[in-house]
Amino acid sequence: MTQLADRLSALAAGGSQAITFQDIGLPADQVRDQVQEVAAGPLAPLLAEAIVLACDHADSEWRQAAAAFPAGIAQQSSVLALTSSMETILGSAATAKALAQPLNVALLDGFTEQIARAPLLAAARLESAVRLAAADAVTPYRIWDLLEALPPDGPDDFLERLPRVLGVALDCWAQQETRVSNAVRDLLQHLSVDEAADTDALFELGSDRLRTALSSTELPEVSRLLGEARTLFTAVEAGEEARDDAAAYSAVCDAVLGFTAHDAPKVAQAADRIEQALERRQAWLHGTHQPAWLQPRRAAEIAWYQLLLQLRASADLFAADVWMDSWQAIDAVLIAYRAARTIQPLGTRHESPGLVALVEPAVDDGFLRNEAFLRALRVAAERAGDCPRTGFDTDTAAAILTRLDARSSRSSTGSDSESDDEDPEAEVARLHRIAPTVMRRLSMTKARALGAHLSDEELTSVEGLAYDSDVARLQANDPLINPLLDDILTRLSKHPDFTGAVQHSFSLLVTQTLLFLKSRADLTRTSLLGPAKDGEPPFDYRRKPVGKQRTANEGDVQRDFHQWLLAGPLNGVVQVEITDVGMGRADVMVRFGALRYLTEMKQDSDDNSRTHIESKYLTQEAEYTNTGTPFGQLIVLDLTPKTTTGGTLRIDELTWVASHRPTGAPTERLVLAGIVTGNRITPSAYSR
Repeated sequence: MTQLADRLSALAAGGSQAITFQDIGLPADQVRDQVQEVAAGPLAPLLAEAIVLACDHADSEWRQAAAAFPAGIAQQSSVLALTSSMETILGSAATAKALAQPLNVALLDGFTEQIARAPLLAAARLESAVRLAAADAVTPYRIWDLLEALPPDGPDDFLERLPRVLGVALDCWAQQETRVSNAVRDLLQHLSVDEAADTDALFELGSDRLRTALSSTELPEVSRLLGEARTLFTAVEAGEEARDDAAAYSAVCDAVLGFTAHDAPKVAQAADRIEQALERRQAWLHGTHQPAWLQPRRAAEIAWYQLLLQLRASADLFAADVWMDSWQAIDAVLIAYRAARTIQPLGTRHESPGLVALVEPAVDDGFLRNEAFLRALRVAAERAGDCPRTGFDTDTAAAILTRLDARSSRSSTGSDSESDDEDPEAEVARLHRIAPTVMRRLSMTKARALGAHLSDEELTSVEGLAYDSDVARLQANDPLINPLLDDILTRLSKHPDFTGAVQHSFSLLVTQTLLFLKSRADLTRTSLLGPAKDGEPPFDYRRKPVGKQRTANEGDVQRDFHQWLLAGPLNGVVQVEITDVGMGRADVMVRFGALRYLTEMKQDSDDNSRTHIESKYLTQEAEYTNTGTPFGQLIVLDLTPKTTTGGTLRIDELTWVASHRPTGAPTERLVLAGIVTGNRITPSAYSR
């Protein structure tokens, strides 16, 4: 051990809080010769503290002694020592500037070989190098080249830490270097189906979509990207517990889209969700170390929450019939209006034209919908001096009125050659604001035809259905479905007939069935609501009947599953209610050329156990395979009574592969069995 190491150890043992080179008590020339060796060992974090103090106090003699630190850190073999040392160094602007270039070389030389040899150490090196470039301590060109060349495969220890680093790279450079950004996005897309990194990669992809949406200026692009971001954040929530960051940003997307659709309850629910998510997140992180370089992300969550509260207040005001204080009501709307122009997307220092493109027209429409509120705005703009509080935003109020008057003028002075039909561009903008998922799923012609016959409220309901379908149909990018699908396909692959075209086609049907079962396990959406009757709540066949509502039956599941398939990639091959199959009737048949697969629907109010379902229904479903492939499906609507203490099962507990072999038959029949939980009570009932 060197003299420098001895002194550092002694100072640390003595409880020194801030070690300086003067404390070490060795001549600068002796220290200079020993810095590299100590930087490569376990005392590197203590040495980093001394270097930071020397640089912060402009001690030129000791800064020269510290110049050997990067060469030593290049030989560091401890992830903890490297991470701690770099966090200390990068926490000081003066130190980072003084050592940036040699540190960049030390961290990146031989990086590719380091991935295979020491994956955790390689991940720590990459993180530190990205931080150097993100802080503008070095030019980013070398790290850009490295990010572009990163391999899509590697050790799990490296891959699981990679998404966060890639996300920070997009935070910093998404709008600067298109080529690198696209390479990073492609790598994240690859990682989103890798078990070691899937949910983190999905979160970073969602953040990138949100950032890009809010940086865009074209409304169609804004609504499309915001819808995609919401889908990705929801997938992260479903795929991993305690992902409150994803829950918060999913609520952000819901609130903004809810505000543009004038859906005040949706905005309120989203604001409640983000509040709960941030409270849980604060509790989970209390007392834990949080890297300083990730603090801007936490700050962004708080900023979004403040905006959501403002949007919620505005949405409630637009929906109200009377305002106890009109001045206060108008002021609250103007605050939300201004906030949309000032909030910054993740990782950018720019305004958010995309958010403005969504919020401002929604504010305009809110005033036009409510003549009394519009009159109050005119009075407030004209008589700002009467406001009981100082600081009324007359400029913003006047700007809104100018736009509203311009819209009114265009509407009343249309061309003589034109009919009184709505402005086509305005109708398209309405569709993008209220129903972004519908616009993604349908062609422009079909979406416009649909929107022309629907009010805003009706269009909002259709958007809810489309969104539920979109969220559930994540296919290979779904971290909840992937493990279950793998287990099922592994079980099916043991059957000798599960090969070739049968393997490919039945796997497609199984995937869609699992996604259907997952989506129908979610009670937080309203996509399955049927028409209300006699003042009763709308009918949802999964819920416990209310009042005079009828009891759900297998026909409800059959129609729902059929419509699900029609709306998805199998829409061209689905048939329903096929008769004369195995001397019986199958509920849903899917054909792939000469291959056909049958799905039988049942209901049961006695028992939802696997043993009961197999003993009661499996033989019948297996009979339907006698004239085709030995594979089929059984979906059972569970109508057993639900209590406030029992809870409900997860999709991986409600889905399995059942086997049946008729007496004397040499070949077993395999049936994918799944349960749709019916007769359900609301989740909040379990806490009463």
